[in-house]
This record gives sequence, C-alpha cells and structure tokens, in this order.
Amino acid sequence: MNTEEIVNQITQITLLYGPKLMGAIVVWIIGGWAIKALGRGVEKALNKGGTDPSLMPFLTGIVNGLLRVMLIITVLGMLGIEMTSFIAILGAAGLAVGMALSGTLQNFAGGVMILIFKPFKVGDVIEAQGYVGSVSQIQIFNTIMKTPDNKTIIIPNGGLSTSSMINYSTEATRRVDWTIGVAYGDDVDKARAVIKRLCDEDSRILKDPEVFIAVSALADSSVNFAVRAWVNAPDYWGVYFELNEKVYKTFASEGLNIPYPQMDVHLHKDA
Repeated sequence: MNTEEIVNQITQITLLYGPKLMGAIVVWIIGGWAIKALGRGVEKALNKGGTDPSLMPFLTGIVNGLLRVMLIITVLGMLGIEMTSFIAILGAAGLAVGMALSGTLQNFAGGVMILIFKPFKVGDVIEAQGYVGSVSQIQIFNTIMKTPDNKTIIIPNGGLSTSSMINYSTEATRRVDWTIGVAYGDDVDKARAVIKRLCDEDSRILKDPEVFIAVSALADSSVNFAVRAWVNAPDYWGVYFELNEKVYKTFASEGLNIPYPQMDVHLHKDA
C-alpha cells in the first residue's frame, strides 16, 4: 500500500467518522454541563423543600448517575456502536443485583421515604416494631433508638416505613389517664373533691382542657374513678407518677380507703 492509498483511506475514515466524533464530543461537553446545572437545580429544590441534609447526597447522586448513564449511551450510539446488547446485559445485571439485594434495597427505599416525609425526627419518642424509645439517629438503611433503660435498638427502615407507628412527640400536649379506686361505702363526692384538689395543686396540669373526673366502673372490689388531665408532653411521666403517690398518701389522711381484691368466704355447718 503506497502513501497515496494510505492518505485516501485516512481521508475516507475522517470524512466518515469525523462528523460523528465531533458531534459526540460536542454532545458530551454540553451534556456534562447540563447534568451539572440540573444537579444544582435539584439540590436547590431539595433545600427549598426542607429535605433532610443526610438524604440530599443520595438523591443528587442518584439523579447525576442516571443522567450520566443516559449521556454515555447517547454518545456511544452517535459513534455507531450498537447499544441494544449492551442495554440488555445492563438490564439483566441490574435485575440480578436487585434480586440479590432486595432486602437492602427495601431498607434503602424505606430510609428515603422516612427522610422525605419525616413521620418522626431525631429526639422524638416513638413506638414501633414492638419497641418504645427515643430516636437517636436516622440512617439511610436503619433507624437507631434508645430505650428508657439505655438499650440501643436498631430497626431496619423497610419495615419501619410500611408498618404502624406511634409518635409521642408530635403534639405539644398529652393526656394523662388514671384509674383510681375507692372502697365501697366511702364518700364518693369526697373522693372526687380530693382528686380534684390534688390536680389543681399541680401547676404542670393544664387548666384548659379542664380535668375530667367521673365514676367509670363499679368493679368487684372498688368504685373506680376515671381521671383525665392534660399536660405538656415533657411533663407526662412526672405528673403520672407523682399523682399516684399523692393520692395514696392523701386518701389515707382523709379517711378514704384504696381497696384491694378480696373475697368473702361463708362456711355452712351441716346439721
């Protein structure tokens, strides 16, 4: 092959693939710039929407990754490379990986949903999956809770995002409920007045809504009062335990009896 033939082949290849290569380079440059601009736009939108900071890198990374894959496929297609087989292989590999990591992906999706919709936040006291505790960390795969006795509970986000949950910290106030029994024969009006006085003396118990006191049941061994009072959420347990103690001490000094289960046994003598 002489020099003229080599030059002719180079010229033909250049004329054939040159425009495609230049077009692919232009698309790559413009596409890269567009992806960066879209990434910044997504980040601003997430910031404006109040998205959790720990979630933003994952979401922006996913968007950028998908756009990069689309750009690469487009550029390779412009160069004349057959992409059908490549896409099929990529899809099969993605399906296999997804099936192998189904539980992990479910937890990842659950973490994303929790961080987006925020059914709870760090510091909230929740009851979920049979546990009650304070949320200490919300990770992308797991949520970490601390129980009142300082145990660490790790709950996968997949089940946490799809099951029922109680958030005790959502509202600023909570209702405290007691069942207080007095003995049959005791003065019911006096018992009600004593309970009302003890509630009024506790400044942590809110005046509105008013404390509710009523006879709820005529039980086997006692006349039971249902007592319901509203408090600020942080005062819940302090008010609950202290009123129990005050009722016990005050009833004794007021001549009111707190009954305990008892049974009368009658013996009959045969004639």
